[in-house]
Amino acid sequence: MSLRVVSSTLVVGIGTVIALGAYATTQIRDGLVEDRVDRILAESARDATIAQERASSTTAANPADMQELVYELFIELRSLGGDQRGIVIVRSPENSSQIPLTVGELPTGVGAPISAAMRAAVDGGTDQPWQFVELTNPSVPGVVVGAPLDLGPAGPYELYFVYSLADEQATLDLIQQILTVGAVVLVGLVVAMTWFVTSQAVRPVRQAARVASRLAEGRLSERMSVRGHDEMATLAQTFNDMAESLQRQITRLEHLSRLQRRFVSDVSHELRTPLTTIRMASDVLHDARGDLDPAAARSAELLSTQLDRFEALLADLLEISRIDAGAAQLEFESMDVADVVRDEVEAMIPVAAGMGVTIAMRVGEGTHTASIDRPRVGRIVRNLLSNAVEHASDAGVEVAVASNRRGVAVLVRDHGVGLTTQQVDRVFDRFWRADAARARTMGGTGLGLSIAREDAHLHDGTLEVWGAPGQGASFRLLLPRTAEGLGKNAPLPLVQRQGAFTAVGPEVVFSSALTDVADLTSDADVVHPTSREGD
Repeated sequence: MSLRVVSSTLVVGIGTVIALGAYATTQIRDGLVEDRVDRILAESARDATIAQERASSTTAANPADMQELVYELFIELRSLGGDQRGIVIVRSPENSSQIPLTVGELPTGVGAPISAAMRAAVDGGTDQPWQFVELTNPSVPGVVVGAPLDLGPAGPYELYFVYSLADEQATLDLIQQILTVGAVVLVGLVVAMTWFVTSQAVRPVRQAARVASRLAEGRLSERMSVRGHDEMATLAQTFNDMAESLQRQITRLEHLSRLQRRFVSDVSHELRTPLTTIRMASDVLHDARGDLDPAAARSAELLSTQLDRFEALLADLLEISRIDAGAAQLEFESMDVADVVRDEVEAMIPVAAGMGVTIAMRVGEGTHTASIDRPRVGRIVRNLLSNAVEHASDAGVEVAVASNRRGVAVLVRDHGVGLTTQQVDRVFDRFWRADAARARTMGGTGLGLSIAREDAHLHDGTLEVWGAPGQGASFRLLLPRTAEGLGKNAPLPLVQRQGAFTAVGPEVVFSSALTDVADLTSDADVVHPTSREGD
């Protein structure tokens, strides 16, 4: 901001100084020239009158006397005007006298052309015509004043006074130099003052920006220094009050969040003991359901099923608690991610077959080795597969595995009801379901995708989702293969288009039939990235 203000001030200042300098120079020049021209016209009128009186009063009649008269006029006029004036006598074009005279310019070191327009004005009887000219030797501006001169027997002649404006030009040059130096000094002072004032005004803003940056980094105790009682001090105090309020609110929210996480963890742990007892009693009833009446036997089966869901929910809650507390432990080992995916697909076959859903898997060429925590990656794939089978609507599920130098991609694609833009934005929220009223056949807890995304982040990877109504959904898991991270070029596109699965690798069908891959292009495509910054 300082640079912009100083630059703007410099441009405006220079423009103003140039305009004022040009105006002042013009006024001074016009004043000098007008005063000098007035004196020149008065002097030339006087000397022209003297010359005409001398010529009119002479008794010379022969050529020799007339030539001497001309020489005397030259000398007298030269003495009256000094070295700054030249004298030129020219024979008039209308002169028909037979008396030859040697006339012209008296050597003065100053030359000037007598224009045809000037001669015409003198011959035409114009009262004291004059004009600006450019003198030579040296090159300076000048003024030429003309007047008629009647030499009696010698006929009409033209008398010209040539004045040099060298002194006025020197004065004007000196004034311009002074104005230039003054303008440079003035612009420098304006720039220095502007920089100083701007720096004083910007310094608190810069300090506020630094403090705000530290606050954004989590250093909530940072504050601005308050000096004086001016507007900047008021700004600093207001900023500090805002930071204090934010610190209190964030501290309060962090405390509530810790209490909430601890409550969930404690409740989950405390429920395991009574759940174990209930499980033992349920197992006894379930094993003896054959001896019970049909209503009691059905109740025993429902009790066992709901206890399974309850245990899964407690396990997920405990896992979320460990992740939130930063206590998740990972055991990395190098293995082929395709093998992990294949194992999970084979484990899902009975469930998918029971729902009439086919699963097709394609694996790209080469190995897809990465350093991973086998149980966690398996859990991510299992959650994605169960979610896809649940929503496939008998349309089939495709699974693809591919890799490049920096990462491995696992893509799970279904062709079910799909997701709207709002649903895509919330698909990883805890306990959220796209349609809470729809009966779930696989007994999910609503935490699977949330845990899957956290597991991906623990591997420095990402889990992304695409969905469109009526076209299904696509989930892509990206895992890094090197310490360089994932990079920007994913091995598989998130939105699979026509023929994209075929290009991955040969198809392996895990159930009786597989529908053709549909064109997934849609104007309603929505991509929901969950990758970390800096990928």
